[in-house]
Amino acid sequence: MINRRNVLQVLAGSAAIAALPLRALASLVRQQPAFDAKDIETVFSAFGSAPEDSDQILLETPDIAENGAVVPVEVTSSIPGTTRIAIAIEMNPNPLAAVFAIPEGTEAYVATRIKVAQTCVIYAVVEAQGKLYKAGRETKVTLGGCGG
Repeated sequence: MINRRNVLQVLAGSAAIAALPLRALASLVRQQPAFDAKDIETVFSAFGSAPEDSDQILLETPDIAENGAVVPVEVTSSIPGTTRIAIAIEMNPNPLAAVFAIPEGTEAYVATRIKVAQTCVIYAVVEAQGKLYKAGRETKVTLGGCGG
């Protein structure tokens, strides 16, 4: 007999099974030592090596952010073989904001909003072909956007 309870049990079981691969993928992407780092140099060393500067990374942030709680960031990598994009904020208490896995064959582009504690350099770190590359851009954080 099909009733509401049976349908909900089947759906809950299906959702739990479907979530397993996502959890496994998340554990591959998440780099706990990098997220626990308290300064930007420790974040870079937690990635395994110091990233080199690259002009093939387009990092877009506002020049002046009116609200440091929601700063828009866009990163595009034209480096062939990009597998990960990370966003780090120099002066934040926890500098590493996000790490994104880029599946093979997809455009290496991410857009998100991050929290920035104060005026500082925001970095995009790209992993491609086993090497690390970075681009940085200063964003001024003001209350009301009048600190130009």
